Amino acid sequence: MAETVSRQKERKEKLEDLLVVDCDVHVHESPGELAPYCDMPWRKALENIADVQEYYLDIPGFSPGMTWYEARFPSGHEGTRMVHTPKQMREELSEIHVDIGVLFPDHLLKIAVITQDEYAAALARAYNAWLLEKWCSQEMGLLGCVIACPQDPEDAAREIRRYAREPEMVGVYLPCAGLEPLWGHRKYDPIYEAAQETDLPVLLHSVTVVHPVFPFNLHVFETEFGRHICGHTFSIMANLVHMISSGVPVRYPDLRIALTEVGISWVPFLMNRMDKEYLERRREIPILEERPSHYLKKMYYATQPIEEPENLKDLVTLIDLYDGEDTTIFASDWPHHDFDHPMKVHQIPFSNEVRRKVFGDNALRLFKIDAQGRRLNL
Repeated sequence: MAETVSRQKERKEKLEDLLVVDCDVHVHESPGELAPYCDMPWRKALENIADVQEYYLDIPGFSPGMTWYEARFPSGHEGTRMVHTPKQMREELSEIHVDIGVLFPDHLLKIAVITQDEYAAALARAYNAWLLEKWCSQEMGLLGCVIACPQDPEDAAREIRRYAREPEMVGVYLPCAGLEPLWGHRKYDPIYEAAQETDLPVLLHSVTVVHPVFPFNLHVFETEFGRHICGHTFSIMANLVHMISSGVPVRYPDLRIALTEVGISWVPFLMNRMDKEYLERRREIPILEERPSHYLKKMYYATQPIEEPENLKDLVTLIDLYDGEDTTIFASDWPHHDFDHPMKVHQIPFSNEVRRKVFGDNALRLFKIDAQGRRLNL
């Protein structure tokens, strides 16, 4: 009898029986959608391009930076995959067993490359208002993140405080694509102050662009194969190094930080590399009270795009290397062409306890929500 109970305890829990919190889901905003929420004169600019043909994350004057320079061949993701309504999103997430989805934009993943600061801030304000009114619904399991416009940190801080008491806004999105300067710069302190004050986590999210700032000067690559490998990963790593070197986790000790759409295989490397450099050059960064890995181990790391080694046990080892049992969170990147179905992460040979943490429990702690998506810190 005891042996039978032991075997039952070890039986892998089914995906449909788990709480699944998806920490990277994309809504589709467009100039026409945001125009009614946008301040003048920028509303007119959005109305002017409302009918412009769009390509995958590419609308002139709205989401620049994806100009294609090489031959384009047919592929499985040639058509732009979009979700236009909360009802459609709920139905599609339910089909892949996602209970709660944390929402990010499509086109405004590239808001940092917009050169007009006032326009960028107006877009962020319009998006935040549109997202809350149209998309956010605790009943439907759709929760939002406030865009923090990097071009205007003071305005971004006001937006964070404006939406902090909204039950369905659970985080702050920090755009990384084409960002200059990186997120460790002191100009962004108002954003961190507001996020810590309001007890909202910040989530860094990147996307591949070709842009003349580090590390997005990817014009040296002839293919998207090379650009996509480097774009997301190098961007997140560079921003984290900058944030650590300027002491963001020390100056804002209660700030929760998460990294999305960058996978996880780079995390042990960066921890070890930063610790090595710190031991040799710690006088350059006296603000740090511990090794860099001490701060990185407190951050949260989203799985998508999850690496796919031949032996899936390697992923268990990988997470152990950065003590990630309590800080790894599931993400799908739905509905983008390269999304990860939860079944892929479910195949990783975690214990049931760790599987529950990765799919839901860790995210509940990051966002301070319960299993129904209700915020606990209001």
